[in-house]
This record gives sequence, structure tokens and C-alpha cells, in this order.
Amino acid sequence: MSATTAGTTSLAPTTRRLWTRSRGLLAGLLVLLLGGVGLALLRSGDQHGRLDPRSVDRYGSGAVAALLADHGVDTRVVTTTEEAAAAAGPDTTVLVTDPNLLTRRQLGTLHQAAGRTAGRTVLLTPGPAALDVFAPGTQARTPTDVKPMSPDCALPAAQAAGDAELGGLRYSTSARTADRCYPSDGAATLLRLPSTAGGDTVLLGAPDIFYNRNLAERGNASLALQLLGPHKHLVWYLPSVSDPSSTQDDRRGFFDLIPSGWSWALLQLLVAAALAGFWRARRLGPLVPERLPVTVPAAETTEGHARLYQRAGARDRAADVLRAATRARLAPLTGVSPTHAHTPDILLPAVSARLPSDAEPGATLHSLLFGPPPADDKALVTLADQLDHLERSILSPERHDPREHPDS
Repeated sequence: MSATTAGTTSLAPTTRRLWTRSRGLLAGLLVLLLGGVGLALLRSGDQHGRLDPRSVDRYGSGAVAALLADHGVDTRVVTTTEEAAAAAGPDTTVLVTDPNLLTRRQLGTLHQAAGRTAGRTVLLTPGPAALDVFAPGTQARTPTDVKPMSPDCALPAAQAAGDAELGGLRYSTSARTADRCYPSDGAATLLRLPSTAGGDTVLLGAPDIFYNRNLAERGNASLALQLLGPHKHLVWYLPSVSDPSSTQDDRRGFFDLIPSGWSWALLQLLVAAALAGFWRARRLGPLVPERLPVTVPAAETTEGHARLYQRAGARDRAADVLRAATRARLAPLTGVSPTHAHTPDILLPAVSARLPSDAEPGATLHSLLFGPPPADDKALVTLADQLDHLERSILSPERHDPREHPDS
């Protein structure tokens, strides 16, 4: 065969074969890549700068900043607690877009700086930690749907705005001087708490009135302008996890970051798993012996065990089985109880008494029935022959006793 013929009949993969096999996979990967790039381009503007006054996206707040600028309010964007605390003043409104990202130390720093002035602090959807610092005695209730609501309070800003899209978290407080606006099931979604320094703190259960997409709806623009524009300066605080001050707080472990509700859920899962295991065990019940579908002769079982012993080289185990079986058969023949069949002090004298006078001595008998394991396969075969000979020696007088055949 020539080299050319050998090359055409070779089973080695060629470039054409590799291309034929892999082109489907490559085409699928190309489609996924193009789809991902296209989806990224289409969604590149969505959720960009949420509640950011520099963003014109649907969920940005550029329209609110522009509206405030038209009314002479300058907006300053900060991303650290130090910047927000330094910018707080008597003629300043501080808006915290996500107070739940702040640590207790950050919340304390910001509250201390804002509490010394007659300015305003606006918190969007504050949780229990922020409420403990900025609004002691105030509890957050279960959230409600964001929808148009009526003010139902005497706060001038809410009265002037009228219906607005509020909802989210609901707040209840024991403070008598608080303004409870836009209530839902007895709890306010906008809560204003005056301070002793002349300022106030405003809690909003939902930030929807500040979104660009909702600003033109109902009284959202009026309410946003009056909440953020009572002073000439507005500090728009966008908390960030990269804030260096967030690492100054006491470090928490992994389990500290897990909400308390998950601990109860895990406990319930463990109880459910234990009950399921108990039910399953009760359902299965105890083991029930069943008849074998095929009857296996005892000889085949014995041969199978012998092959297993041979394959494993378990001469000691095989010798123990042979000796135990021989002792169990010799015990009733010599008048020994089955319970004492494996007791040398009882079995050996009885066996010696039944042996012929020319039989082996007791020391050899003890080694035969209770001796050490054989050293090799040949010694194991010899042991089996000797045990068989011993058993025949005990049976021989019974089978050929002259008293049973007087005519012989």
C-alpha cells in the first residue's frame, strides 16, 4: 500500500472532520454570545443609577434634581458617611436613599451630625436598625402595595400635594407630635417626626415618588419637591458598600449576616426531616424473612463458601468452621450436651473414652479439635482428613457393635 493510500484511509481526525463535528457547537456558542451582547446593549440603561440624581433612566432621579434646581435648590451627591455628616447643616436637607446599607456606627455618626442642626433628614424605607437610631419608639410594619393614596393628615406638604403614589413599609409611633400621612390599615407610609433642635426626620415607606417614570403622576412631583426642597441645600447620600467607614464597625461573622427568620426555618426543616425519617421507618416496618425463589442445595452452598475462603486465603476461618462442625457432631455421639460441645475439658474426655485403644493420645486430640490454624493449604487438607477419620472412629463401634448382631 502506498503512502498516499495510507493517508486517505487513516483513522486520524482531519481538519474537515474536526470542522464537521464542531461546527454545531461553535454555532451555538456564537448565538449565545451575540444574544448576550445584544441583551446587554438593550438593557444597558435599565437600573442604571437607581435613585441617582444624575441619572435619566426610568429608576433614576434626574428629573427631581432638575425640578429642585429650578426652585433654587442645589443638589450635592455624596457616597460616604463622612461627606454626608460634614455637609449636614441648619439650612440643609439630607436624603439617605438606602439607610439599611449603613452600619450602626455609620447611622450614629450621621444622626449625631444631623441632630445638632435645624435641617431635615429624609430616610427611604428605613428598617429596624435605622429606626432605633433616628426614630426611637417607631416600628416598621408589614409592607403594602404602592398605589395612589390620600394624605389624611395635617402636614402642609402632603395637603398641597394631594394624592400621591405611596406604600411600601408602614410605620407606627408613640410620638404625639408626629405627622402620620398616607395611612394604610392604621399605619403611616409617610411619617414626619419633629426634633428638639428645630429640624425634623421624614420616613418614607417607598421611594417611587422620586423615580423619573413616576414623577409626573398625580401629586408625586409636588410631594417630592416639598419634602426635599424646604432648604437651599440638598445632600443626596447614596450609601455604598465600598465606603471605608463601613469597615470600621465591628466585624460580624457569617452567621450574624443570616436573618433570624432563617434560623427558625432551618429548625423547622430539621424537625420535618426527623418526622419524615420516623414515618418512613414506621412505614417500612421490621425485616421480614422471605422464601428464596430457588432452593439451593447444601452441597453447593458449602462449595461456594469454600471457594470464597480459598480466594481470600482464610485458612484460619475454614479450619474453625471444620472443627466447630466436627465438635457439634461428636457431642451427641459421646453423650455431651450441645451447650458443652466446644468446651475442651468436657468434650475431650468423652471423645477419648469412645475411641479405640490404639487411637491417638489426648494431646493429639486436643490439637486436632482445638489447635492452631493450619500454616498452608496442604495442612488444611490434612486437618480435614484427620477430622473425618476421627468422626469415623467414633461412629465405627456403633455401626459394628457385636452385641447388635449376635449371629455374626
